[in-house]
Amino acid sequence: MQPFDFQLRPRIVFGAGVIEQLGPLAVELGARTVLVVSDPGVVKAGHFGTGLLSLEAAGLVVHSFHDFTENPTTDFIDAGVEVARRVKPDLIVGLGGGSSMDCAKGINFVYSCGGEIKDYWGVGKATADMLPMIAVPTTSGTGSEAQSFALISDAKTHVKMACGDPRAACAVALLDPALTLTQPYAVTALTGIDALSHALETHVTTRRNAVSSTFSRQAFRMIAGNLARVLEVGDDLEARGEMQFGACLAGIAIETSMLGAAHATANPLTARFGITHGQAVGLMLPHVVLFNGRDYPELYAELLAEIDPGESQHDAPLQIAQRVTELVGKAGLKTKLSELEIPREALPQLAEDATQQWTGTFNPIPVNAENLLALYQAAY
Repeated sequence: MQPFDFQLRPRIVFGAGVIEQLGPLAVELGARTVLVVSDPGVVKAGHFGTGLLSLEAAGLVVHSFHDFTENPTTDFIDAGVEVARRVKPDLIVGLGGGSSMDCAKGINFVYSCGGEIKDYWGVGKATADMLPMIAVPTTSGTGSEAQSFALISDAKTHVKMACGDPRAACAVALLDPALTLTQPYAVTALTGIDALSHALETHVTTRRNAVSSTFSRQAFRMIAGNLARVLEVGDDLEARGEMQFGACLAGIAIETSMLGAAHATANPLTARFGITHGQAVGLMLPHVVLFNGRDYPELYAELLAEIDPGESQHDAPLQIAQRVTELVGKAGLKTKLSELEIPREALPQLAEDATQQWTGTFNPIPVNAENLLALYQAAY
């Protein structure tokens, strides 16, 4: 068995309506002054207001930071830190999608430890204890609530920096599937595909282990079994709950197994061409499955058995790849790079960029500029 070091760091509170427990949970953590980090879309949907009512009802002083967008950058972190230094919170709440939770973690790194966010690019670079955090996801995608990593983009280079430390893990993950009912169709699709990619990639990386695979398999079963349903029937709360908890389980798996070549090839598409992460990773994922499946078909057979135990497992990578492609298409996303108007002559540079991605180092088959280029060409 592969060695591992595992600790389930966030307390997970799940159920429709549990956002009403936000205030009491914050009090349990000793909070008096709270900084809530929520993007403008979450504010517009009313979820920030709901959380605010619970916090204020518990007698807490609440401040907020909303001035950021998808894929938070170093500039947004700097702005959020200025707010934190002014209001001096003793607890931070990340309420929203992955961007809100990552932004909250990024602010916490710099506010608690000093310096600037790029100082924490890597693993284990926090220099002090950080403020306790509560994560309240309003999407079913990143699983950031269960991870000790924040993904922050450099405002100048657009390079995504993974900043991780055990002290950056949230104290509580508050999973209320009712909050996901307001997601626009496109957000449901993009975040759902991202969650699916996490379940798939964590199961096959070089760091996969008994713990991560347990979470990966359950996450894959829940996400693959419910993504089509939430795309068809957006108000199915049961399916929404399966998606949200499945995304959280995949996030837990990432903590000990990391990700692979699908994310390594997706990130340069976002950095160079502004392709949304869910679109980029969903497009590349089937090709990475086929690539890895040549040497590790049994790992994909294990996943296929989770959703269709009666199906023949002899061509599991192909079946998984086809199902992913179908889901990506059902989500209204593109399945070819040419459909995104990526110029073919850009592929070698994308491959070179992908060689610099940390996630690629965990792919079960070692990747290099040559085979990464082949992946892009297959996706074209």
